[in-house]
Amino acid sequence: MNIFSGENRLDQTSTIYRFFLPIFIFGLFISSVYQPLTAEAHAYSASYTQITMDQNKTEVVFSIDTLSIIELIEGIDRNKDWVLQQSEIDQEKHHIEELLTEGMALDKDNKEQTPELEKMKIVKKSNKIFLSIFLKYPVFSPGETISFNDGFYANDPATNYVNLISANYQGETSEAALQGDNRTWTMLLTEVQQEQQSDNGQTVSDQYQKKTPPEAHVQSTTSTWFSFFKLGMMHILTGYDHLLFLLALLLRKQTFKQYAAIVTSFTIAHSITLTLSVLGLVTLPSRFVEATIAFSICYVTVENIFRKEIRHRWSITFLFGLIHGLGFATLIREMAIPKKDLAVALVNFNLGIEAVQLTIVLLLLPLLTYMFKQKISGKMVQYGSIVIAVLGAIWLIQRLFL
Repeated sequence: MNIFSGENRLDQTSTIYRFFLPIFIFGLFISSVYQPLTAEAHAYSASYTQITMDQNKTEVVFSIDTLSIIELIEGIDRNKDWVLQQSEIDQEKHHIEELLTEGMALDKDNKEQTPELEKMKIVKKSNKIFLSIFLKYPVFSPGETISFNDGFYANDPATNYVNLISANYQGETSEAALQGDNRTWTMLLTEVQQEQQSDNGQTVSDQYQKKTPPEAHVQSTTSTWFSFFKLGMMHILTGYDHLLFLLALLLRKQTFKQYAAIVTSFTIAHSITLTLSVLGLVTLPSRFVEATIAFSICYVTVENIFRKEIRHRWSITFLFGLIHGLGFATLIREMAIPKKDLAVALVNFNLGIEAVQLTIVLLLLPLLTYMFKQKISGKMVQYGSIVIAVLGAIWLIQRLFL
């Protein structure tokens, strides 16, 4: 183990300080220029749809992040600050209604229903601002099929847009993640067979007993497990900070056993906090979580450059992995999935993350093994770590101060 002591430790610390300070200053300069680009690039677009049905009405609350609204409705951001104000929403209300008409539809037995717009308001979910639109639809009854179609960004082949949908009908629930080519969610409202005793003592089914009215339950025709599996895959693929952290961890030459320990500890750590966060047992401010994720990238890259030997990296990976798990939980936590359905969603969401993570590791290891055989591998590790450190510093500054 490489243990710093005395003057050597002070020299190492001074060197790290002299190295990191210019990166921090450079990151501050770049972030001031880069900030408008991050809003324009819009790395991740998301919406949430909550459908509530009872015997009197059907309510739909559709929440979409305001950056998507700015992208989809030209000129709605009148002051060009990439922040949607309530006054701008009120002035462009008819354009928003047109966008909803073109972008989403709720059908009853394949017949599109006309909603009544109740209100629009800006809400905050985690670290993003959303526009919530409250709609009222006709009543749905047992025996009918309800379908929801989301066509936002449908003509954009490179979109990473996702709509997390949750529906409730008389206590029965259904959840799904609409993304890519899978943009339709369907739920069949059926009636539970009632049992009664006949005169000869045999049990028979009667769907229309006079004493006990038929109960309704739902049958979702949308593959819930697969939609959450794909959501997990998409979330890690578009989580560039998570991917850079993983790359930084693997960039220094280590044994296969060390690599396996790093990947395992990261998996266990983020699985723990992902579950606890979605269950509402652990909550931390989103600004702190996102900033710490950026800091984890900087820390590992500085280790790559200045540590002579890399040992026991699994321990620091586990600690930072706990924070990364809170970042993973952001999307799924906002769905407010009932606890009885949460296990399936969590398992498949996490499996999607692990499938991509394992694939990336398996692809990187042969390339890294080849790189380590080259004479210039040391410089490649240093230069690569510097690039990753600059990106981490930019994100850190933005998430702390902007």
